[in-house]
Amino acid sequence: MSEASPQAARRAVSLRMADGAQADLLLFLPAGAPRATLLWVPALGVAARHYEPLAQSLAALGIAVGVHEWRGHGSSDQRAGRGNNWGYRALLADDLPHSLDALAHACPGAPLYVGGHSLGGQLGSLLATITPVPLAGLVLVASGAPYWRRFHPWVGLAYIAAPTLANLVGRLPGRRIGFGGNEARGVIADWSRSGRTGRYAARGMPVDFEAALRRQARPVLALRLRDDWLGPEASLAYLLDKMPAAPRTVGVIGPDDLAGAKADHFGWMKMPARIAERIAAWMP
Repeated sequence: MSEASPQAARRAVSLRMADGAQADLLLFLPAGAPRATLLWVPALGVAARHYEPLAQSLAALGIAVGVHEWRGHGSSDQRAGRGNNWGYRALLADDLPHSLDALAHACPGAPLYVGGHSLGGQLGSLLATITPVPLAGLVLVASGAPYWRRFHPWVGLAYIAAPTLANLVGRLPGRRIGFGGNEARGVIADWSRSGRTGRYAARGMPVDFEAALRRQARPVLALRLRDDWLGPEASLAYLLDKMPAAPRTVGVIGPDDLAGAKADHFGWMKMPARIAERIAAWMP
């Protein structure tokens, strides 16, 4: 399949969350009946529209894709600030379930998967442990747990500096510092806690995610980018090992899969055809 494949039908589905927040789910439908559906969850600070090349590539292979919009970004009517804050609880208990339900309603009958990039893969995995919606599996691309012991030692400093800065400014000014977007203090607090402790938790949400992940038995496809220092092999392994009951398929994407481009954390988004092919081939 080439990047010049026919365009899929694209539409935005407007969602209203329980607390009144609004955002769009970007829906990409193949020409015929989809053989599978995939809820795609972006990386931290990345708007849904940036995954259109991936979604179009998957739709050309018969897979319907719904791209979730993070609260605070893109089509979301919320923006993080001193007077507007949220954490993982809002994302996991409100926003992501609305996107998943909308996608399941739009494509009834097709096997439903959840996947994501970086933080999206992490929270997609957590969503899989709490949703009552039947899922066929998980797809992780350039993802992994942020536990500092699985990175260079200096990464641990970010888990102290980021929440400190967010509390001082009222949000993390990610656009200014070159990491993520403008992120809510609560999101950065939950993210940095998982980075320091190696354990997932959402403040205000009484769920033992570590125990829930151990019970998660749906199959997982994990694709690591060869030159990705933000998602190294040790980080991915740490996340996968939290799901010992889940059958796993692990692959590595290199420059040969990306027309010679560097296989890093974000570059693949511009030429995702081979990644789409790997995902489609893995789905029954």
